[in-house]
Amino acid sequence: MYKCLLFLLITSSFFAQSNKRKLVWQEEFNGTALNEKVWNFELGDGCPKICGWGNHEKQLYTNSNHYVKDGNLVININKVDDHYTSTRITTAGHKEFQYGRIEARAKIPAGKGIWPAFWMLGSNIGTVGWPKCGEIDILEYVGREPSKVFTSLHTQDSHGNTINTKVTNIKNVEEGFHLYAIDWTKDKIEFFVDNQAVYVFSPEIKNEDTWPYNQPFYFIINTAVGGDFGGHTVDDSIFPQQFIVDYIKVYQ
Repeated sequence: MYKCLLFLLITSSFFAQSNKRKLVWQEEFNGTALNEKVWNFELGDGCPKICGWGNHEKQLYTNSNHYVKDGNLVININKVDDHYTSTRITTAGHKEFQYGRIEARAKIPAGKGIWPAFWMLGSNIGTVGWPKCGEIDILEYVGREPSKVFTSLHTQDSHGNTINTKVTNIKNVEEGFHLYAIDWTKDKIEFFVDNQAVYVFSPEIKNEDTWPYNQPFYFIINTAVGGDFGGHTVDDSIFPQQFIVDYIKVYQ
């Protein structure tokens, strides 16, 4: 009984705060194609600049491993001959945001070797590099650890390592759609899964190394295969897989 009341109080407070904000942008994936005035494709294996996308990942990104239908973005992850194919898109240079309630409703793929993500990078990455630009991982899931959601941040202070992070156990998270969100202010970033708070990051000392989160960030949606975090052992029997995103919304 107590847990139910506590959940209702947290949820009521959460929605009360959200209702005070204005919806400033939403991507509902209507139509039959991505809006390329909003979304950029990142292609290939990252070479020669950052081979394996910095994590020894196995996939090749294409501009054809996805489709938009019935209000959903569907990323197809396949094995083709001796390589894996997937999609990686960003809003860099088009849609960048500083602070607010940011959320995505998505259904994740599953299986050993799969690594879907909804995340953000600082818009100054081109001048200061990573991790000084900062990174916000609103959703990460790795198939080798089922029923777990990873929410993390990367900064220069952590040398890019996954130190500022939380792993949340969510039974059957692989089934159906779930809501992944952050509440980002000048003082903190709080992470939510299905409107339940799971992690707060708020360093006491805020400088360019500990708190790069005082600038605009852009979105990235992708699914990797294998890699240092995804796991170097891939179960080829799981393919094809799909990462489905219903919408993204930003409130400020």
